[in-house]
Amino acid sequence: MNKSLEEIREKIKNRKGVVLTAEEFKKMACEKSPKELAEKVDVVTTATFSPMCSSGAFLNFGNCSPPIRMEEIFLNKVRAHGGIAAADAYIGAAQTSEEDPKYGGANVIFSLVKGEKILLEAKAKGTDCYPKKELATQVSKYEINEAFLFNPRNAYQNYPAALNLSEKDIHTYMGTLRKKAGNINFCTTGELSPLINDPYLKNIGIGTKIFLCGAQGFICWNGTQHETVTERNSRGIPLKNAASISVIGDLKKMDTEFIGPAYFRNYGVSLFVGIGVPVPITDEDSAFYASVRNRDIEVPIADFSTKDKERLCFFTYSELASGKVELFGRTVRTFLISGIHKSRNIACVLKDRILTGEFEVTGYSAPLPEGGKLKSLRPESFVGDETRKNTKRTDKFFLEEICLP
Repeated sequence: MNKSLEEIREKIKNRKGVVLTAEEFKKMACEKSPKELAEKVDVVTTATFSPMCSSGAFLNFGNCSPPIRMEEIFLNKVRAHGGIAAADAYIGAAQTSEEDPKYGGANVIFSLVKGEKILLEAKAKGTDCYPKKELATQVSKYEINEAFLFNPRNAYQNYPAALNLSEKDIHTYMGTLRKKAGNINFCTTGELSPLINDPYLKNIGIGTKIFLCGAQGFICWNGTQHETVTERNSRGIPLKNAASISVIGDLKKMDTEFIGPAYFRNYGVSLFVGIGVPVPITDEDSAFYASVRNRDIEVPIADFSTKDKERLCFFTYSELASGKVELFGRTVRTFLISGIHKSRNIACVLKDRILTGEFEVTGYSAPLPEGGKLKSLRPESFVGDETRKNTKRTDKFFLEEICLP
């Protein structure tokens, strides 16, 4: 049986559509075949609430009189990135304060969502059209023109779990990893996770409307480090961190219940991002993939003490979620960093919004591009004065000066 997205939307509009959370759908899958599931269910809501360092916000402050072309920008003493236009800035969630390493861009973003005032400080060289050189003022989301979350890499598919085989504890973006495999930390919502429920991205793509931190958002492109892999298990689950998505949404409409700052010891700040993605059940294949269970998800275990985070083995998500696994002949405790209860709530909220007509299931405008093999920097190849001297600039100035007659 095949259903078009238009048919699904029409059923929902006429209050005849069946929308289930991912967990509800999987319970039904215990009793029904993929064909029966495709006939019965129209949409499955998936969700994650996890720390996602590759997040941030674009802000436009408007300008003052006289105007300033902001070049060096700080928000609550956290450096934001200018060089976009006179009054635009981007603040990265993982940017840390120069005064407090436990405070950063994620905290600033949270304060903006909350409606709090933040301190804006800016400096500039001064130009004829933007003569002001310094600015210090307070702003909130109510005074600035635009504030939208733009996250370059979110909702990774099947992110590796982390452990540490070295002789000392290490502190990472996956939390503190105790020496000699003292613990395993993992960060995914398993069978609830959006890209796990559509592993080949048949119904998720560019333009897909999503739940983003309480507001409506969109998938706007593939995420950075997005990779198309062929190494998959029998359920289509990639055996490494493969696909990712770039997302965008109106920060002013977001809810502090579904977004929040985090601090990882000796690493820095990150941002918990709540994402919910509706997956249309258009045919038997989509029903089959969306019925994946935690026991079907093989999570790679990586040694974060090695340069390339060497992959050691696999455990199923069910095994990791049990709180302990057997490794190297002994019991190792496991810890989930993602917020599983919050993710369940997101899936439920998204389901309710779809059924009430507050949220429309859109499908996508274009498929996510295929990602090539990931590249790595080789810093050692750029070392040395001779290398720097021989590095050529290829600047081409189309116009060095514009003069009217």
